[in-house]
Amino acid sequence: MAPSRQLAVVGAGLMGGALAQLFSAAGWTVRVSDPDAGALARLPDGVTGHLEMAKAVADADFVIEAAPEKPALKQSIFVQLAALTGPQCVLATNSSVIPVGTVTTLVDDLNAQRIVGTHFWNPPELIPLVEVIQGPRTGLAAIETALAILRGVGKQAVHVRRDVVPGNRLQHALWREAMALVDEGVCTPEDVDTIIKNSFGLRLAVLGPLENADLVGLELTADIHKVVLPQLSRATEPAAGLLERLQSGARGIASGAGFYSGWTEAKVAALRARLVAHVSELLRQRRASGR
Repeated sequence: MAPSRQLAVVGAGLMGGALAQLFSAAGWTVRVSDPDAGALARLPDGVTGHLEMAKAVADADFVIEAAPEKPALKQSIFVQLAALTGPQCVLATNSSVIPVGTVTTLVDDLNAQRIVGTHFWNPPELIPLVEVIQGPRTGLAAIETALAILRGVGKQAVHVRRDVVPGNRLQHALWREAMALVDEGVCTPEDVDTIIKNSFGLRLAVLGPLENADLVGLELTADIHKVVLPQLSRATEPAAGLLERLQSGARGIASGAGFYSGWTEAKVAALRARLVAHVSELLRQRRASGR
């Protein structure tokens, strides 16, 4: 199936609006549905908003659901999408935590074949990666179409062959160990972040962990693992320090404190600006070097 240029987005929140802008900038016709007229009013120019889902998804060949992370809500949306769209339309959920198999629970097998996961990373207009996730009933034709569409708008799309989000598993494995080190009194939150940002964090953009294992040698990697792995956290629940902070009202930037204290609007804005500038410069250098 040739990639389409008719996109519908379900959900006009932060991610939905950014996805609409991404595809619109790539020359697609984009329609967005949301029951909140105020959210639709904030959509970028060139994107059409609709209160009714049926109007937004009419004639679409690719639909991305970007609704809140509530399983029942997503299940209801996909039942509606299955009825409102034709068999040629690929349907995608942008959930970062809810499996494709969960959001398609109420959809019949035939329609489930055309439902994939598309995990964009925030901000989606900047971060290149999209994980295209194959659910338990997803057909390969839908996967191939989604990959072609996403690569066509400039994304580095990868086929995830089981119903998991590997990027989040990798990220939160690191977060779990970082929080364990704080809880065990090994390091302060500031020191943990300093260690990461000023050591292996510097090379992750150009040297992945499995490349690094080959680089240092698999014999050495195995020897290190024999010593290090038994010491790692094996927690299956949120870290004690995380829960304690939440119970005390420290929720992160929303409350002004979390693992760090003194978050202000100015500090948050400055941090986000540094992040965007840093990633933009890395991508500029990557393009300039042809990588």
